[in-house]
Amino acid sequence: QGHLVESGGGTVQAGASLRLSCVDSRRLSSNNGMGWFRQTPGKEREFVAHISWNGGSTHYADSVKDRFTISRDRAKMTLFLQMNNLKVEDTAVYYCAAARKAYGSTDRSAYNYWGQGTQVTVSS
Repeated sequence: QGHLVESGGGTVQAGASLRLSCVDSRRLSSNNGMGWFRQTPGKEREFVAHISWNGGSTHYADSVKDRFTISRDRAKMTLFLQMNNLKVEDTAVYYCAAARKAYGSTDRSAYNYWGQGTQVTVSS
């Protein structure tokens, strides 16, 4: 098992909220940007949100803007994704990732560590 461990996924109805967490057990990402991505069967892993090393800069995919919020607690080495007003199309496996540099990116290749993923299922 890698050092990024996600939790908080589950099955909810449309309109509900979930909060995903990602703990860095080896404390390797304190000075690195981090991101959330998601993937559904048969599709490429897609960018959701990223955050800079100090939390001062964030960026979201258009599909989740104004509904999802990325944040981090550097002292606790934990990354969060607050997901509100969930839609059926948000159903996916969600992955956290640590970037190679201080700022995140929409590009998967900018990340060198990945969690194992947590399933989010939104029903209508």
